[in-house]
Amino acid sequence: MQRIRLRYTKRGRLRFTSHRDFQRAFERALRRAEVPMAYSAGFTPHPKVSYANAAPTGTGSEAEYLEIALTQERDPELLRTLLDESLPTGLDIVEAAEARTSGLADRLTASVWELRLDGVDAEEARRAVGAFNTAETVEVQRRTKNGVRTFDARSAVVKLESAETPSSPADRPTGRPCAILRLVVRHVTPAVRPDDVLSGLRAVADLAPPVPAAVTRLAQGLLDEETGTVTDPLAPDREAAATEPHPAGATATATVPA
Repeated sequence: MQRIRLRYTKRGRLRFTSHRDFQRAFERALRRAEVPMAYSAGFTPHPKVSYANAAPTGTGSEAEYLEIALTQERDPELLRTLLDESLPTGLDIVEAAEARTSGLADRLTASVWELRLDGVDAEEARRAVGAFNTAETVEVQRRTKNGVRTFDARSAVVKLESAETPSSPADRPTGRPCAILRLVVRHVTPAVRPDDVLSGLRAVADLAPPVPAAVTRLAQGLLDEETGTVTDPLAPDREAAATEPHPAGATATATVPA
C-alpha cells in the first residue's frame, strides 16, 4: 500500500463549498482519474481518505491537506495532475508527496490567515490590532450546538499584524478603504477561528467592518515557537524521499483515463 499526501486549495466562489461538498467532489475525481484506491473493510467500504483540519465554510484556503491510500504505486506528481484535471477550477490540487514519515495531522499545529477588511481604514485597523495584542485576555462568545460558549481568543494568537494594503485597482475596484490583517493562530481546543479574532477586535477596539471580511488561509503546519512562523508539513516527506532509496520492484506509473 502506498500513501500520498496532497495539498489543495479553495479559491474564488468555491470557498463557500462545505467540507462535505468537497468530499463528494474529491471522491468523484478519484473515480474519474481511475486512482487505485484502497478501501476500508466492512459492510459499506469507503475509500481510505484522511482529511486534516479543514477550513470553515466561507473561508478560502491555499493550504488544505489530505492523505489517500493506494493499492498500487503511482507517481505523486502525475497523480496530482490527473486529480487536478478532474476537479472544478478553484478546488485545485497543487502539491503531492509520497508519505515517508508518520503523523501529518500532528504537524498541523498552527495556521496563517489573511483577513481582508473592505471599508476599514488601515490606521483604524492598526489601532485595533494594537489594542488586541496588548490585552492579556479577550473573551468572545460563539454559539455552538450546546448553546453559547465563552472563551479567550487571545491566548491562541501567536501574531496579529496589519499588512500592506493592496494598491492594484483589481484588488480595490471601488476605491474604498481596505485593511489587510495577517494572523498566526495555534490549533487549540476550543479552536480559535478568524471570526473569533474579529469578534475580539470588536470587543477591545469597536472595530466592525461594514461588510463581512474575506478570509483566506495562506499556510498551515508546524509552528516554530522561536520565530512564530509556520513550516511546510510536507517538507519531511520530500526530504525523506530524497535520501531514501525507492522500494525495489515498485512501479511508478499511472494511466490517463479515457
